[in-house]
Amino acid sequence: MEGSFELTLQMVITVLAGISAQVIAEYFKVPSIVFLLIFGILLGPDGFGLLHPQALGVGLEVIVALSVAVILFEGGLNLELRELGKVSGSLRNLVTLGTLITLLGGGMAAHWLGEFPWPIAFLYAALVVVTGPTVIGPLLKQVQVDRQVATILEGEGVLVDPVGAILAVVVLDTIVNSHVSLSDSIIGLTLRLGIGGAIGAVGGWLLGLILKRADFISEELKNLVVLAGLWGLFGLAQMIRSESGLMATVIAGLVVGSSALPEERLLRRFKGQLTVLGVSVLFILLSADLSIASIFALGWGSLFTVLVLMFVVRPISIALCTWNSGLNWRQKLFLSWVAPKGIVSASVASLFAILLTERGINGGDSIKALVFLTIMLTVFLQGLTARWVANWLQINRSAGATGAVIIGCNPLSRLIGRLFQERGESVVLIDTDPEACEKAEQENLRVFQSSGLDIDVLEEAGLDSMGTFLAMTNNGEVNLVLAQRAVEEFQPPRVLAVFSRDPQANPTNNKTKVNQAFVPQLPIKSWNQYLNEGQVKLGKTALKEPEFAFQRAHLKALIRSGELLPLLVEREANFQIVSASEDWQPGDQIIYLLHDPRPKLLKRLSGASPSSRLALERLPEVEEVPISAPVSATAIEEVLQPPTPS
Repeated sequence: MEGSFELTLQMVITVLAGISAQVIAEYFKVPSIVFLLIFGILLGPDGFGLLHPQALGVGLEVIVALSVAVILFEGGLNLELRELGKVSGSLRNLVTLGTLITLLGGGMAAHWLGEFPWPIAFLYAALVVVTGPTVIGPLLKQVQVDRQVATILEGEGVLVDPVGAILAVVVLDTIVNSHVSLSDSIIGLTLRLGIGGAIGAVGGWLLGLILKRADFISEELKNLVVLAGLWGLFGLAQMIRSESGLMATVIAGLVVGSSALPEERLLRRFKGQLTVLGVSVLFILLSADLSIASIFALGWGSLFTVLVLMFVVRPISIALCTWNSGLNWRQKLFLSWVAPKGIVSASVASLFAILLTERGINGGDSIKALVFLTIMLTVFLQGLTARWVANWLQINRSAGATGAVIIGCNPLSRLIGRLFQERGESVVLIDTDPEACEKAEQENLRVFQSSGLDIDVLEEAGLDSMGTFLAMTNNGEVNLVLAQRAVEEFQPPRVLAVFSRDPQANPTNNKTKVNQAFVPQLPIKSWNQYLNEGQVKLGKTALKEPEFAFQRAHLKALIRSGELLPLLVEREANFQIVSASEDWQPGDQIIYLLHDPRPKLLKRLSGASPSSRLALERLPEVEEVPISAPVSATAIEEVLQPPTPS
């Protein structure tokens, strides 16, 4: 009873430490592995001595194996085959030629600099072939690089993991069974990849079929069916051929992810949560089991081995694998810089250390220490500087992407499209209404008559390179679905939608990256009617010191009264659609619509030109309009009134 309580306490401490590390990393916006490593070492025998992973016995190997299966399945599930097609050549080269270059370069560096025997040196190189999807994924969420670079890094992280793990097993077999020939090793590698791939493909297809056809299974139970299925496929592949289960889980994830499941978003969320839990537990346990003394015992030669791997072997691999890819030197340099190692390297190295020790072969603990040294240096040097490097190389997508894809061809959408177009930025409108599309074409706007859910149309519209996605049909719920789909498929830097302020439907409370456009509870039908009837004026104002506080207060008062609708804000040379939670700043240039309720006949009698022509003729230059506390809406109207011809 006492022993079971001790094991329970070990797992409770592990989970608490792992999730705490994830929360802290989320707050500071750094890769979670940084704090997972720190917490694990502090709680282990070399720190406070609260965690003793060896007390778990063979249970540690079971936890490692099942967690890695979930992690790789989730990675395959999130891989976008549509995006992989654009970089398939480079990705294929990285999985094949890049793996060989890393194996040879890392092995020679470990032998000549780290003074490891050749077999142990190549075992280390096989373990660090992988790049760690559990580090790459969160890193790319924080550093919004362009889609080609992100797809290559994501694809490499997922696809190379099983290849590297299986390659490491082949090298380990060669060390343990020295009588095995080179041809037998190659055959073993091919069999593992082939058996794992076949089981994963068939099993993934069956899982997808079950999820589509079995309507009697609830959504919550379907997630558990997939979990049981992927562990079943992993176990089956392992039973037929050892270490083929990793490839089976990746391929199964790819097949299930491409099956167009109706519950795909819920499945991705569930598997993502399991992956976070698995990574948290594994890194805490494995780093707690690490001996700091063994890392310092490696010496300077091992440090130079890791540096050569990072700054010589990786750039050579990227240069050769992307030779004819069309990537520019900035993209290639970023790919060369970012190659952090992760949980698969750590877990397989830990298992191999146990196996080598059991077989009486020296070098197991040294290999584990060197792999963890590699993880630490790559994560701390590359992971923590990735944002700065992306900004320096100017491949940060959120900073450089311009243009907009707008769903809906109503008058307000067309007006915003014209504003983008006159600034020289690309804009595309999408709508299913042929009459609305025809009106947009008459205003020389690029239009697609289609559904905003059609991924092929969004791709043809260029959303993968646009800076803004805006959903503003007359249906708020539809807008929300469209925006969430755009985030999942393309991850544009700015995603906005016109929707209700219902807190349960408000995605700004979670991580979907969808912002409410313009103002809360925008009466879009009313403003479209104002535009059709010419009851609006287009204006521009600058918020300046020292009257900024009065200007902002007056601006918000006009917005609350429904008299003014802010459309666009120009801030530090960036031209963006206003969000409902906009935090106005001194220096902002605001383009807005002002509701003018006077009858059109009275306006014509007064000599004013009808504003309804804004949608048909070239937009007039908006005027500089001061907004300050004592200035009323009427005064603003008078300033915006077009000058009377002399």
